[in-house]
Amino acid sequence: MTKRNTPNVQTFGCRLNIWESEVIRDQAGAAGLFDAIIFNTCAVTAEAEKQARQAIRKARRDHPDAKIIVTGCAAQIAPETWAAMPEVTQVVGNHDKLQAASWAKLASNEAPSLLVSDVMEVRETAAHMVDSFHEHTRAFLQVQQGCDHRCTFCIIPYGRGNNRSAPADDLIDAARRLVANGCKELVLTGVDITSWGSDLTGRPRLGHLVRRLLAEVKDLPRLRLSSIDPAEPDAELMDVLADDHRLLPHLHLSAQHGDDLILKRMKRRHLGRDILRFCDEARRRRPDVVFGADVIAGFPTETDQAHAASLA
Repeated sequence: MTKRNTPNVQTFGCRLNIWESEVIRDQAGAAGLFDAIIFNTCAVTAEAEKQARQAIRKARRDHPDAKIIVTGCAAQIAPETWAAMPEVTQVVGNHDKLQAASWAKLASNEAPSLLVSDVMEVRETAAHMVDSFHEHTRAFLQVQQGCDHRCTFCIIPYGRGNNRSAPADDLIDAARRLVANGCKELVLTGVDITSWGSDLTGRPRLGHLVRRLLAEVKDLPRLRLSSIDPAEPDAELMDVLADDHRLLPHLHLSAQHGDDLILKRMKRRHLGRDILRFCDEARRRRPDVVFGADVIAGFPTETDQAHAASLA
């Protein structure tokens, strides 16, 4: 295996995994793990897990002597399954992958084959900051970790744990460092960024954080939100959307469906009309705003009529 000057981290899944792979790259590099191949997996779909397994097998064929480390949501949820793959050297949990001590143990061969903490017991805020993104001028900034909600279709809370918010002052400091190192666009990311602040003193909302970032990181050209939940409209966020055009007019909604009965069976906290109300208000405040959305088709019990309601 050719000696690398940065750890080989292969990422599957969401923007949050992309951000966390930067943390892994920094910490594994500091520990000297340049000859390992690290897979940061996703558990959202069976296809994502299949692709990760295929990549792991290929890596072992191509690099028979490499240390292969598997982490991410799939590894957190079913660590024994991944450890049972003959190609895999070690499995690292979602909390453990963000700890410098974990990578130091892995580098010194002191870590067990399964290094997986219980994420439901983690109370640490999401404050593992990076100063730059590998070969990119767009950077992701993790504002929170985990989710307090239990939608019936979603396994992610069992891989990420409950909501933990990073303090605003820490996020502002991290944003300043990213901009100083060449970041032109900052994307706020997390598992459920709309829940940011619910566990902090005073329970600030996402709009408060966005306003502070734009006010206190004046050299930041563009700020983008990764995904927001229409169940929790935030008046201050709407104000900032209207007032500061550095907040980009693209809102990706965690909608999931448009039919009220299906939404209830999903245990979502909004109805179809709430999505429309949210979009109408955003468009009223910022006429050039555009929307994207996550929408699930084929949810159990979905009828043709319910599917048509979702498309409408």
